[in-house]
Amino acid sequence: MKETDQAADAASRPHRRKRPRLTAFARSRDGSAAIEFALLAIPYFLVVFAIIETFIAFAGEELLSNAVDTMSRKMRTGQITPANTNVTAFRTAFCDEISILIKCSTTEVATPNKLFIDVQNFSTFAAIPTTIPRTSTSAYADIKTSDFKYLPGGSGTINMVRAYYRWQVITDLIRPYITNVRPTDGSSSYFLMVATTAFQNEQYP
Repeated sequence: MKETDQAADAASRPHRRKRPRLTAFARSRDGSAAIEFALLAIPYFLVVFAIIETFIAFAGEELLSNAVDTMSRKMRTGQITPANTNVTAFRTAFCDEISILIKCSTTEVATPNKLFIDVQNFSTFAAIPTTIPRTSTSAYADIKTSDFKYLPGGSGTINMVRAYYRWQVITDLIRPYITNVRPTDGSSSYFLMVATTAFQNEQYP
């Protein structure tokens, strides 16, 4: 009888051992953090990269704006005049002002591809354009550069300085959301930095 009970008890032990293991397995949360992270990783990194890209673009636009103000001040006080500064020298000096974050090659100075500067003088402030020149009426159209000039005025004249820079967004996932120029031909879209100022030159000699 004892042998029969012992045999029955021995036969039931594997089942007893399996039950706690199955219960423990059902209650186990090992790996749940990894699964949750995998589900949240894409939106998390999307937000992180969006913050970084937006911050860099904002910093670059502020740098561009400061360069426009600096060069305009030199024009207003007579340090830069049509007689002593040509377009190449002006672009070179402008590139020096933004070199902390934005680099201009010799080719870029001579033939604009990313940095475009429009310097013109007007008879009145009312004649100064107030909108970004674009190639079409689309809100995401590229800038129209054919009318850009370098025609600074002399003493007492009314002038406008506009600068545009095509800032390339690095993160592919973010590009469709923060770019403001999206060509219809499928070429690379970018964030267009804009800085502009209007002023009247001092009555310098």
